[in-house]
Amino acid sequence: MEALDITLLGKEYRVACAPENREALLAAAVFLDGKLVEVADKTRSSGEKLAVMTALNIAHEFLLHQRGNGFDMPAAKRRIELMKARLDGVLAQQEKLF
Repeated sequence: MEALDITLLGKEYRVACAPENREALLAAAVFLDGKLVEVADKTRSSGEKLAVMTALNIAHEFLLHQRGNGFDMPAAKRRIELMKARLDGVLAQQEKLF
């Protein structure tokens, strides 16, 4: 682990980070800083309230994305796996013919 300095709302924080995760963590910090500024501008909040509101907004966006804006991704993955299994079975039968 190495120490990585990030800046959020003009304040520096030192966090532990594995070298292979450095770039991803820096990108996450830039993303979070942008979201904090965005929410602060909209709500005029600060401190803990700003952190909670920003976390709630990010969680909401994540869940919408994960669900594909109403699309049930886990169900789609199950259906794809079922189709793949059926195709594998049909192809196995075809190979026996030759």
